[in-house]
Amino acid sequence: MAMDVQLHSYAFFLPCMIFTISIFSAESQRHGEATTNYSACNQAYNCGNISNIVYPFWGQNRPIYCGGGNRFKLTCHNNKTSITVGQQDFMVVSINPEFHSMRLVQTALSVSCPWNFTNTSLDPALFRYDNLTIQSLSVFYKCPRHVSSPSNIICKSAVAFFARQDETHKLQNFSECKAHNQILVQGEIPDVEDKDWLNKSVSKGFVVQYNVNWFPCLACNSSGGICGADIHNASRFACYCGNRVRPYSCPKNRHWNWKGKLIAGAAASSFSVIVLSTAFYFYLRQKKNRHAKSDKQSHQSRTISSDSSINDAENKERKYFGVHLFSYAELEKATNNFDSANELGDGGFGTVYRGKLVDGRTVAVKRLYENNDKRVEQFMNEVELLTRLHHQNLVQLYGCTSRHSRELLLVYEYVPNGTVADHLHGQRAKPADTVIPWHTRMNIAIETASALAYLHSSDIIHRDIKTTNILLDNHFVVKVADFGLCRLFPNNVTHISTAPQGTPGYVDPEYHQCYQLTDKSDVYSFGVVLIELISSMPAIDITRHRNEVNLASMAINKIQSGDLHELVDPTLGFEEDDGVRKMINGVAELAFQCLQGMKDTRPSMEEVVERLKELQKEGVGKTKEEEMEMEMVSADHVVLLKNEVPPLSPDSNMRSTGTTPNASG
Repeated sequence: MAMDVQLHSYAFFLPCMIFTISIFSAESQRHGEATTNYSACNQAYNCGNISNIVYPFWGQNRPIYCGGGNRFKLTCHNNKTSITVGQQDFMVVSINPEFHSMRLVQTALSVSCPWNFTNTSLDPALFRYDNLTIQSLSVFYKCPRHVSSPSNIICKSAVAFFARQDETHKLQNFSECKAHNQILVQGEIPDVEDKDWLNKSVSKGFVVQYNVNWFPCLACNSSGGICGADIHNASRFACYCGNRVRPYSCPKNRHWNWKGKLIAGAAASSFSVIVLSTAFYFYLRQKKNRHAKSDKQSHQSRTISSDSSINDAENKERKYFGVHLFSYAELEKATNNFDSANELGDGGFGTVYRGKLVDGRTVAVKRLYENNDKRVEQFMNEVELLTRLHHQNLVQLYGCTSRHSRELLLVYEYVPNGTVADHLHGQRAKPADTVIPWHTRMNIAIETASALAYLHSSDIIHRDIKTTNILLDNHFVVKVADFGLCRLFPNNVTHISTAPQGTPGYVDPEYHQCYQLTDKSDVYSFGVVLIELISSMPAIDITRHRNEVNLASMAINKIQSGDLHELVDPTLGFEEDDGVRKMINGVAELAFQCLQGMKDTRPSMEEVVERLKELQKEGVGKTKEEEMEMEMVSADHVVLLKNEVPPLSPDSNMRSTGTTPNASG
């Protein structure tokens, strides 16, 4: 009987064991293939002056599954890169991954005597080019000797000629030529014919943008994966995530690296075999008693483990926040049940209320709109960032509710004097006598720039800089707020890929193209803020002329055309005060640099701070020198006219009284 039980158990156990081992073997093999593909696609294409090229291109050491299909294959020969488009070969002069562009030269035209002309045709599904800068040129060759033109190219026994498409009279002259093709050239075609021009132009090539569906790749990169293609179907996108292949992006839970996961998988396989063998041994020896004891121990173990994990989670959360945890009821009472009369404003994530705590402190309470997973992430993100940041021009976080609270609430210091937007073009700007003077605007610019430079030095991008997020206290000291969109960017990456976010009028133009954020995105937004400080106009105003709805575009046009005076707020003394005019000119020039379309041409925030301080020092110094000079002139004038009664001067009266502040304010 015992033998029958053993045989029956073996008959059940052995297939299970074989099945388990086969499953783990297949899984290990699949992970091994994915790991190999990940490593291969992690290598960049390098050939001559073409370097660090990745998706959608493949070739050389990058297999086809690392690219965006057959059409993106690069070939390296003698340190020169070429690509085949349709039936034509093009030499690749350069590739700019940032702008998804490349400079091409038709291979047949890259030699001094090009006798293998073919029509330059580009698949519009693959390439885009600017019709204003790239033009089509007619090239005639294999022409008889008696055909002559200043634009000929003599190659041994044949002659080639070129003509623009609109030169119909020349096209008739070349009717005896045996071959005729269209090629693409970049730049203006000269009116005065130059026989060397064609060779020079075709050797330079032309710039095109390559098309690919970037959205899956952006999602893959942002999740830590590497873009590629399905190994069985090169036209289908795949995201390589270390030891796994995903359709679009890697799983969010990536606490282990792929090597660790591979080792863990192998260990799990071995452990499973050992567990099954041990279980079978105990099954034969003491089936009932062992099972009972095992159940009891298992129950105790689960209970202890559960209690421990709960305590660890609570301790970790308290330590993670690092700030005071308010109860929902406490903040509900502080804001008078979130009375609309206490509303300070609202934004993309929530409404801000003024509240008064039981200890007498006046605070600002941000109430997030929804308590969903995305809002919890933004809530935790803002808390985590603010607890680690300490700068005099950043708003201070006093505390928050628990992430498990009925509602997500953040408690900040209360900044009583509104926002910069309020004072420039909002309700606080209505009375003429409350307009912020220029020297205060300079301080606002410097303090805001200093706060951003501090964030960037801490590897943080604000991502939503605008005048409504710049708060002012009663002394017009800046407090930069609203960190719900902030993101950390590690030192080893140059940008962050993300879904569309930000505020119209302030968003980096490059961000619209590929959704990649850098610290230079904040620089662009700050450039818009500088223009607002100069003009007292909002970043977007649909009541303005169609070409001037966007303040940044309007400012660039005004500055380039030399019409800055039309942009400046007339109350700032731009026309009357040389010191103010010099500072505003300098700030406008700096804003122009910040608003450049290409991020690499923009200054860093540290450079912006340094330049603003220089402008302030130069402007103030010039103003003081002029005042001293005026005093000396006035003194000489008094000596000359000391025996005469000086006329009454309303201007001097105003000047003397204006320098004394009104203490009653």
